[in-house]
Amino acid sequence: MVTDTAADPISRPLLDSRFAWRVFYVFAALALLSVAISVAGRYAGRSISMAGHTDDTSVAEVVIGNNVIAAPRNMIRFETARRNGVASRLDLYMRWPQLDGYSDAARDDFNHAGGEPNILFASLSPRMMSRDMSGRYEPIYAQLTEPTGETLPGGLRVRNFSVKSGYLNEVLVLAERSGEPPYVARCLDDTSASGSLAPCERDIHIGDDLSLTYRFPRQLLSDWKALDQAMLTRVSGLLKTGN
Repeated sequence: MVTDTAADPISRPLLDSRFAWRVFYVFAALALLSVAISVAGRYAGRSISMAGHTDDTSVAEVVIGNNVIAAPRNMIRFETARRNGVASRLDLYMRWPQLDGYSDAARDDFNHAGGEPNILFASLSPRMMSRDMSGRYEPIYAQLTEPTGETLPGGLRVRNFSVKSGYLNEVLVLAERSGEPPYVARCLDDTSASGSLAPCERDIHIGDDLSLTYRFPRQLLSDWKALDQAMLTRVSGLLKTGN
């Protein structure tokens, strides 16, 4: 005997109930998937829009030798370095003249989205030489360069490197300072500097056997006194230990 379930008043509600629950589960799963995609999209979208930057101002304590550098994470250039712990070097970046790290308000500056470049790049690493760039002028740079007769604003003089010096496409700029070695920086020449955001470089000793190397836009050369002092003061302020 064949049973007609369509005519069975008990079987039909049971089948309808099972079907309704299946539909409910399907729609619930779709809703959860939609929420997950939305959340993931927000995080991914933010990560892409930040382009490797962060606006997190919490402090990371990085140990190099006998020094502890307490730097806000939005000033640390690379994402993998924005953590507490021991490191062989620390790369920073900041805008001039505020000397602050990345923020939404400073987005265009850090993304180089117009106007003159004003981002400074700095690195802290163990000292490899007994003298900083100014101290190396007399024993080294003076022997490798020759005067050009060219002067720049701020009392700066330009010297060309010899072909055998190894400093290709670079010039040396210096200015006399009373009672101390001259201010010295190396810059890419005009041709090479045209495609660089920070074609000039200078290093100074800081902390406990640390070397601070910073790169900067060429147009800041005329303000070298304020720039050099500001960088020394700002980075020294990040050191929790060291001399």
